[in-house]
Amino acid sequence: MGCCTGRCSLIFLCTVQLMVAFERQVFDFLGYQWAPILANFFHIIVVILGLFGTIQYRPRYIVVYAVWTALWVAWNVFLICFYLEVGGLSKESDLLTFNISAHHSWWSEHGPGCVRREMPPSGMRNADTHSYVSVMGCLLEYQYIEVLHSGFQILLSLLGFVYACYVVSSITEEEDSFDFIGGFDPFPLYHVNEKPSHLLLKPMYQST
Repeated sequence: MGCCTGRCSLIFLCTVQLMVAFERQVFDFLGYQWAPILANFFHIIVVILGLFGTIQYRPRYIVVYAVWTALWVAWNVFLICFYLEVGGLSKESDLLTFNISAHHSWWSEHGPGCVRREMPPSGMRNADTHSYVSVMGCLLEYQYIEVLHSGFQILLSLLGFVYACYVVSSITEEEDSFDFIGGFDPFPLYHVNEKPSHLLLKPMYQST
């Protein structure tokens, strides 16, 4: 099978997914979001596996990628519910940092148009005191930026799932047709028919 439309589209989608995943991983590292960091790490590995399987015609790898895309959609739906505070979730909780730190999304202080100001507590001038951070003037709240990220990930994953199923089906059909014409037959389709030679045996008499 050459570089058909479905296979090339899946390669393109995997490449875009890798770029978006690396971009998201950088900002999650900056915000110390440990749960998304681990999820992004596994996502990058499986997307690379799916990309390799697509290039090398390995349907099993593509199936693993397709299953992961379904899980990845579920994870991003959870993130959307988390940041929009659906179902009792709160974006102010430390769930995504495993309660290790009180950090939040990097976009909460560095979003488009945000002005970040540090104000030390009044009456306390010690070097060890932590200053309060005030963020004003954001053009877009950080939770909506995270929701847009997750929504774009869901879109890519759904497209990747559809194309992965199509590519697996195409590869399987091609292998079946190859078997049908004798591609894996130990005796090739075109072979030399050996005809037994019939020898006419005549009795020989020795003259005395």
